[in-house]
Amino acid sequence: MFFARRPSSAVIERFLNASRDLPLSYEPIGIVCEAPVEGHFDEEVVVIGRGDNDFDRACAALTDWKQFDIGWVETFPKNAPLKAGTIVAVLVRHFGFWSLNGCRVVYPAASSESRRRFGFAYGTLTNHGESGEELFEVFIDPRSGDIMYRIRAISWPQAPLARIGQPIVRALQARFRKDSVAAMKRATTRDGARP
Repeated sequence: MFFARRPSSAVIERFLNASRDLPLSYEPIGIVCEAPVEGHFDEEVVVIGRGDNDFDRACAALTDWKQFDIGWVETFPKNAPLKAGTIVAVLVRHFGFWSLNGCRVVYPAASSESRRRFGFAYGTLTNHGESGEELFEVFIDPRSGDIMYRIRAISWPQAPLARIGQPIVRALQARFRKDSVAAMKRATTRDGARP
């Protein structure tokens, strides 16, 4: 859904309510974890800290959706629970206009054996400009002990405007990954400095 100006809180709330019963716009759930056969596959894996304290902060940052604290993208509701079925609206400020995009948390990405991996994936709903799935996770590299942040996404255009503007969409996706990494580094380290 596109807007000429930032949508009001009431408009965002109506969008969230209308999104609750919408289906995912892709299948199968977990597609981002498999080798992609179609669409655009992207992955960014970077060091954002070191040690247990940084890992705890990184987990808290994902829980609070801090990877979206980048100025031109926001999620609603704020601090939505990371449980399967949770609906979120992603508000994006583009070049002079705004869009609202519906997503559903589809699965947690936590290690059951040990406390070394944490995160979640969400999938796009039929009211999203793109179709696909995105994974956000932090984990401890077993070799180095570094805290790693991974964004992994597979997507393809769903809305006609996304299809027409695919080069711009791809540039915005790359910018989001870069800005999200910076946000996670700020949230994970005490002073926001590079680990």
